[in-house]
Amino acid sequence: MFREAPDPIDETGRLSTLFVEWMMGLPEGWVTGPGLGLSRAQQLTMLGNGVVTQQAEYAVRLLAGMAEATEEVA
Repeated sequence: MFREAPDPIDETGRLSTLFVEWMMGLPEGWVTGPGLGLSRAQQLTMLGNGVVTQQAEYAVRLLAGMAEATEEVA
Protein backbone atom coordinates (compact mmCIF):
# COMPACT_ATOMS: atom_id res chain seq x y z
CA MET A 1 0.00 0.00 0.00
CA PHE A 2 1.50 3.31 -1.09
CA ARG A 3 1.05 6.40 1.01
CA GLU A 4 2.71 9.71 0.16
CA ALA A 5 5.28 10.88 2.69
CA PRO A 6 4.15 13.58 5.08
CA ASP A 7 6.30 16.66 5.57
CA PRO A 8 9.34 15.66 7.68
CA ILE A 9 9.16 18.93 9.64
CA ASP A 10 6.12 19.95 11.68
CA GLU A 11 4.68 23.47 11.98
CA THR A 12 7.08 24.28 14.86
CA GLY A 13 10.19 23.31 12.85
CA ARG A 14 10.73 20.00 14.68
CA LEU A 15 10.81 16.47 13.36
CA SER A 16 7.28 15.38 12.50
CA THR A 17 5.96 12.35 14.34
CA LEU A 18 3.74 11.69 11.31
CA PHE A 19 6.88 11.42 9.18
CA VAL A 20 8.59 9.04 11.64
CA GLU A 21 5.47 6.87 11.71
CA TRP A 22 5.45 6.82 7.88
CA MET A 23 9.20 6.00 7.70
CA MET A 24 8.63 2.99 9.94
CA GLY A 25 5.93 1.69 7.61
CA LEU A 26 3.17 1.92 10.21
CA PRO A 27 -0.45 2.65 9.28
CA GLU A 28 -1.42 6.31 9.50
CA GLY A 29 -2.49 7.16 13.05
CA TRP A 30 -1.03 3.98 14.57
CA VAL A 31 0.88 6.07 17.11
CA THR A 32 -0.07 9.61 16.08
CA GLY A 33 -3.86 9.27 16.07
CA PRO A 34 -5.43 12.15 18.02
CA GLY A 35 -7.82 9.76 19.76
CA LEU A 36 -4.88 8.06 21.48
CA GLY A 37 -4.15 11.18 23.52
CA LEU A 38 -0.36 10.75 23.37
CA SER A 39 1.99 13.70 23.69
CA ARG A 40 4.67 14.31 21.07
CA ALA A 41 7.29 12.99 23.50
CA GLN A 42 5.26 9.81 24.10
CA GLN A 43 4.78 9.32 20.37
CA LEU A 44 8.52 9.68 19.68
CA THR A 45 9.33 7.31 22.55
CA MET A 46 6.97 4.68 21.18
CA LEU A 47 8.27 5.13 17.64
CA GLY A 48 11.89 5.06 18.81
CA ASN A 49 11.33 1.84 20.73
CA GLY A 50 9.36 0.21 17.92
CA VAL A 51 10.37 -2.33 15.33
CA VAL A 52 10.57 -1.38 11.66
CA THR A 53 8.17 -3.94 10.26
CA GLN A 54 9.90 -4.11 6.87
CA GLN A 55 13.19 -5.08 8.51
CA ALA A 56 11.51 -7.66 10.73
CA GLU A 57 9.74 -9.22 7.75
CA TYR A 58 12.98 -9.39 5.78
CA ALA A 59 14.80 -11.02 8.71
CA VAL A 60 12.08 -13.65 9.17
CA ARG A 61 12.07 -14.47 5.44
CA LEU A 62 15.86 -14.71 5.40
CA LEU A 63 15.98 -16.96 8.45
CA ALA A 64 13.13 -19.14 7.14
CA GLY A 65 15.04 -19.62 3.89
CA MET A 66 18.19 -20.57 5.78
CA ALA A 67 16.24 -23.05 7.92
CA GLU A 68 14.67 -24.59 4.81
CA ALA A 69 18.08 -24.94 3.13
CA THR A 70 19.47 -26.59 6.29
CA GLU A 71 16.60 -29.09 6.36
CA GLU A 72 17.29 -30.06 2.73
CA VAL A 73 20.96 -30.82 3.52
CA ALA A 74 20.20 -32.89 6.61
